[in-house]
Amino acid sequence: MRILWDYIKGKGWLPALLGLCTGIFALVLSLYDLQAEAAGYAGLLCLIVLSVCAVWDFVQWRRRLVYLESITGQAALLLHMLPEPRNLEERIYRELLSELNEERRSAVSALDARLRESVDYYTMWVHQIKTPIAAMGLLLQEDESPRGRELATELFRIERYVELVLSYLRLEGPSTDYLIRMTALDPMLRQAARKYAPLFIRGRVSLDLRETGLRVLTDEKWLQLVVEQVLSNAVKYAPGGHVTVRCKGESLIVEDDGVGIAPEDLPRIFDRGFTGCNGRMDKRSTGIGLYLCRQICRRLGHTITVDSEPGRGTRVTLCLARPRLEVKD
Repeated sequence: MRILWDYIKGKGWLPALLGLCTGIFALVLSLYDLQAEAAGYAGLLCLIVLSVCAVWDFVQWRRRLVYLESITGQAALLLHMLPEPRNLEERIYRELLSELNEERRSAVSALDARLRESVDYYTMWVHQIKTPIAAMGLLLQEDESPRGRELATELFRIERYVELVLSYLRLEGPSTDYLIRMTALDPMLRQAARKYAPLFIRGRVSLDLRETGLRVLTDEKWLQLVVEQVLSNAVKYAPGGHVTVRCKGESLIVEDDGVGIAPEDLPRIFDRGFTGCNGRMDKRSTGIGLYLCRQICRRLGHTITVDSEPGRGTRVTLCLARPRLEVKD
């Protein structure tokens, strides 16, 4: 009923035309003293023709309306999918839409170019920082003193933060280099464990790394980043505790017996820049680690969930299942 009323409001000429025809017939009838029955037949015939035309016009209007509703939200495809203009007014509207679409494309292209330029600049800047960090790491390898080991640990953290920034820039950039293939999970876990071994030793955290035997369809480099970030959080917030890495079905589980996460913080831990109570106490949390993990998992078709209880620890579950595909190594 609402659609019919919208049509009538948009076709105000129909009632006017009907009234005009009625007036003409009444005038002719009075001037020429025609029989009312003959005039009534003529008027009824005109009314039938007018009704048929109105119904046909309504059907065409309704068809165009349904089609326009079906392409709503497809702005990029909108212009060439629109029905052909039927009159000068629709043609002018079509030209106006074309101009607006062209301006939108130009603005998006300019924005992408600026974003790409910014990402390239900061990526180069981060790479420049990594060079002196690597040089300092080589120098500290020769220093076996407690102070040297302390400096090496802090340098490792700095290097980790630099890698996070670089990954953030790449992930937020206009393009990302994904290489999806079947990947063995165990070598990836062992590599992450070796990388974070100094932090486990310094924090007196024991690690129970169990064989998974899993092969997953993923991007090895980006999933490695997720695993390392989850492992980094586990060792950071479980000093003197225990971390277990195991699998359950096609899910990888990393759990610790550390400080846990406050219930009010748990819904926001994947928000960008959110550090929570633990991050504020640590004073070194960036608030982008878990955000990156969530974004990477979404793009790889994985899911990441966190369960935690203050004082009892945290469990992170990476569901690595994907649709079954035949992929050749």
